[in-house]
Amino acid sequence: MTRNDLKPLKLNRAIPLTILFLILMIFSSSSLSSQEPIRFEDHFLDKAMRINFYLVGEAKEEQIIIHSIYQEELWPESRTNLTNPFNYGHYFVKVYEVASNKLIYARGFDCQFGEYKTTTPALNGVKKVFQQAVRIPWPRRRVNVVFEARDRKNLLHPLKVETIDPEDYHHIKENNRAGDEVFEIKKSGPPAERVDLVFLAEGYRAEEKEKFVADARKFSGYLFEVEPYRSNQEKFNIYGIFRPSAESGTDEPRQKAYKNTVLKSSFNALDLDRYLLTEEGFMIREMAAAAPYDTIVILVNSKRYGGGGIYNDYCITTVDNQASKSVFLHEFGHSFAGLADEYYTSEVSYNEFYPQGTEPLEPNITALLDPENLKWKELLSPGISLPTEYGKEEMERFQAERRANFQELNKALEEARKKNLKEAELKKIQAGFQEKDQAIQARLRTVREKYRDLEDKVGAFEGAGYSSKGLYRPMIYCLMISSPKMEFCRVCQRAIQQMIEYYSR
Repeated sequence: MTRNDLKPLKLNRAIPLTILFLILMIFSSSSLSSQEPIRFEDHFLDKAMRINFYLVGEAKEEQIIIHSIYQEELWPESRTNLTNPFNYGHYFVKVYEVASNKLIYARGFDCQFGEYKTTTPALNGVKKVFQQAVRIPWPRRRVNVVFEARDRKNLLHPLKVETIDPEDYHHIKENNRAGDEVFEIKKSGPPAERVDLVFLAEGYRAEEKEKFVADARKFSGYLFEVEPYRSNQEKFNIYGIFRPSAESGTDEPRQKAYKNTVLKSSFNALDLDRYLLTEEGFMIREMAAAAPYDTIVILVNSKRYGGGGIYNDYCITTVDNQASKSVFLHEFGHSFAGLADEYYTSEVSYNEFYPQGTEPLEPNITALLDPENLKWKELLSPGISLPTEYGKEEMERFQAERRANFQELNKALEEARKKNLKEAELKKIQAGFQEKDQAIQARLRTVREKYRDLEDKVGAFEGAGYSSKGLYRPMIYCLMISSPKMEFCRVCQRAIQQMIEYYSR
């Protein structure tokens, strides 16, 4: 049977959390004291258990409410790497056998609720509910499933313990594929020994099935154009799953455009116009389960610029924008390899997403709290200074001048149109501002040329993780910020390679 050992917990209630933390420490110490390897067949069946749950709360408190448990027909992930070696993810699910208190499975993940907690509405106490799902191997015996969440210092604390009996007849074992069509795009080997990527169709009508198949093949090609994916093509299996939508496209709330689609994706996620996500967490996993999958990509049939990526959850991107290739590679870096955003000048909805004085979890940004033990020190260029000066302040000043110049141009043109000036006069106004912009760009190029030799160096370049100050990235250019060469920096390549090996070994 399934039961709650403890009531749903709130992170600001110290007494019950202390009790639960002690329980967890007993579990952990028991598992850590044993050096014997975890043999998949000793603890699990070749099936998957999908746990659907709700994350409820705001910035100061949250709780998990279990909704349902489904059985999926096979376990496609690694059978040897069962306790995740990566410390990524602001949430963790850990599985302990009841009889022995032995840790037999662990996995980190992120979710949209984790991002919502840092927004202004959440800080003002506005509660929201988000669907989330995690998948574990189907246990042979009763287990304690422990959900953990991180505090602002990135320390994990228990949020909920659920005791699950795999024999409980309440678990749902029906086939819920709903007539989805599965397409095999690339097959390299057994699912448990490969990275299994699945593309889901979103916003494609029934008559657009062939377009989805073509788009899935095209985006598979994009992936293998860049390293380290290019060198690891034979470690991937790729599938497409088609379920038709009633209408093409996706919701665009600010434009007052709404579409009836399978996964109910929408721009304006977290009130950011370009941010594209879906809150149908249960439906995503139900649809993906029609094929073996380790990682999910949702292809949205739209020409607009936008997308999103959440670690160990899903990646989503539009397919017909001129920037869709770079958006996909960037967002897949989030969802598959746990990479952080390295940009810092764009508008975001978060408030101090990375707290000062705390080292970020992600492998490609750092607060540089301990320069002698930088997380990518093995890749540092010889003789590089930390932090690494690269003309940032000068470039930012010139970039700010360019933005101000464009704003002045738009204002001037607006005033000119109100006065009904002729086209020749408008062009004359534009020419003056363009001449000024060209002069600013020339000074910007001079600064970039001064530091040209640093473009291929690994150091610690300030400006990353939405912050101009206090956070650092490994290289000047990368697909996680912007890349003229459409490539990942060497630190991100290493992180991606490690994740490929985790799934495929």
